[in-house]
Amino acid sequence: MSFLTRHLLLPAALLLCLGCTRTESMNSLTDRVFTLAQTQLPLLSESLSDTNTPRSLDKDGNLVTADIGWWCSGFLPGSLWYTYEYTGNEKIRDLAAKESHKLDSLLVRTKPDHDLGFQLNCSYGNAFRATGEAAWRALPEAGARVLAARFSPQAGVLRSWNHNNGGQWRFPVIIDNMMNLELLMRFGDEDCREIALKHARTTVRNHFRPDGTSYHLVDYDPETGAVRGKQTVQGLSDDSAWARGNAWGLYGYTMMYELSGEADMLAQAELIARALLPRLPEDGIPYWDFDDPEIPDALRDASAGAIMASALVRLASLTGDRKLARACRRTAETQLRTLASPAYLAAPGELRGFLLKHGVGHKPAGSEVDVPLTYADYYFLEALLRYNERR
Repeated sequence: MSFLTRHLLLPAALLLCLGCTRTESMNSLTDRVFTLAQTQLPLLSESLSDTNTPRSLDKDGNLVTADIGWWCSGFLPGSLWYTYEYTGNEKIRDLAAKESHKLDSLLVRTKPDHDLGFQLNCSYGNAFRATGEAAWRALPEAGARVLAARFSPQAGVLRSWNHNNGGQWRFPVIIDNMMNLELLMRFGDEDCREIALKHARTTVRNHFRPDGTSYHLVDYDPETGAVRGKQTVQGLSDDSAWARGNAWGLYGYTMMYELSGEADMLAQAELIARALLPRLPEDGIPYWDFDDPEIPDALRDASAGAIMASALVRLASLTGDRKLARACRRTAETQLRTLASPAYLAAPGELRGFLLKHGVGHKPAGSEVDVPLTYADYYFLEALLRYNERR
């Protein structure tokens, strides 16, 4: 255990004992969580080699890692940058830089795919935003060009997965891809920004149901742009509302409005929010799929709750609908209080350094079910910063 971990363990434990109650102010709650993050994230980093990144824990509590090509490789460095922003801890800054630099060779040593946004915007993008140092811009700018090359003018969207599912798909596009558009908007040129807007508008037309929920995947004919099929690969069924996918959509359109000012982006974000808010349980953390027949005994997904909370805080500040704004901020606060409670938040030294319990990755495949997930931690910290108007 490093000096930093030992030094911060005691105050983190003391703060955690305060619990998460309605009498605890959100400022105090945020202090408590970021104090814990200063303990947990270095602990997680200490378990890694110079080339791998954290993924999750296995059923025995052992750390599962991946190489830099894994779609989640930007989340630990991003969480560290957020922690540095809140705390000003220079040792955390050094660790954030170290974990970010693991991705230096991402574009040359791996086969880049649509998740360059997750990988580079969360790491290098946050590094540039937090430090203002121009050296952090070059890789995201190069990544934006690589991502833009996945665009089909005929279909009007960027391709997601590289594989074709045994010949079943020709040009698969998943709702998650809305998140990767941020790389194009923040670090791309005008052509990249136009591609991002075209992708978002095509996704509105083809991914969403009349009730505002979305499919996970739409397959296109890349020559004609025709829709070949619609599925919900990681959800309960093709017609169900998979929670994390719908959270991606909510976040994605909120982000696109914030960065473009285009009214149709805001309208879509508001539509999704109005669809999801009534379907949340009292504590705000969604079931892994909104249509699981086992509700209320179905699994919750902390990652979907954290993503939604971050999106809702931002949407509350952007929408002109005051009633919706109040509902968004009130729900986000409920979600953050729940995630900061002992039911979800790790104790100091627990979970090998992750922050949140009870994430659900790919339940139909039995992969990463009811485990900590790096992206749950990342969006949880981001949501707290946003709630406190620090991000």
